[in-house]
Amino acid sequence: MPTKKVKPEQSKQRGPIEGEIQSALDALKRRGTKATRDGMARYAIPSEKAFGVAMKDIQSEAKRLGRNHELAEGLWKSGWYEARTLAAYVEEPARVTAAQMDRWCRDFDNWAICDTVCFALFDRTPHAWQKVEQWSERRDEFVKRAAFALLWGLTVHDKTAGDEPFVHGLVLVEREAADERNLVKKAVNMALRAIGKRNAALNAAAVKVSQRLAASTDPTARWVGKDALKELGSPAVTKRLAAKRSK
Repeated sequence: MPTKKVKPEQSKQRGPIEGEIQSALDALKRRGTKATRDGMARYAIPSEKAFGVAMKDIQSEAKRLGRNHELAEGLWKSGWYEARTLAAYVEEPARVTAAQMDRWCRDFDNWAICDTVCFALFDRTPHAWQKVEQWSERRDEFVKRAAFALLWGLTVHDKTAGDEPFVHGLVLVEREAADERNLVKKAVNMALRAIGKRNAALNAAAVKVSQRLAASTDPTARWVGKDALKELGSPAVTKRLAAKRSK
């Protein structure tokens, strides 16, 4: 079937950003391999619409392209796994709206894209804390995972936040710890552990939450608490927190 020709005026109007999007997609496609695509299945990442590009190559492409809000939106809309991953790295955090976060979050269909977008982009936006609160109450598996992946990311990347929002995060962790879905409970567990490693005061608060969960009659909540306690009271974490306190 012959390719439909684009009228000159349409090309002039839409050409620049459309061309950048297509160029980025072509670059990703060239870097893709069957071996990488086949390997995605081992990590429960759908490969039906994936080129099979290694993360290091996606990040390399992102450095080449730089930050570009319009490009990020176009890449996301393409639906390709690597394009959406790339979008997380080229998007401009300050230009991300709350509505865009909701829209992208609804598109999450695997843990990898969920976590990458939350860690590389969403936790740097002005709406991050608002979305932790909102998404933690949602039923959708990937939306709820995003809430706790985002909370987890904030423990690392929000350098200016005090302890209060993280203490509230522990309330959300305790409230949702009984969600038995694997992708959710693991994100809840990781958020709990991450909060407990931020500083000594939060460690003490996280340990208390973990102890209550470990004593729960609910098997999922009990696992979340017991698993977190293994790390939060470990010599490695104790040593790291002591070093932070001495600075």
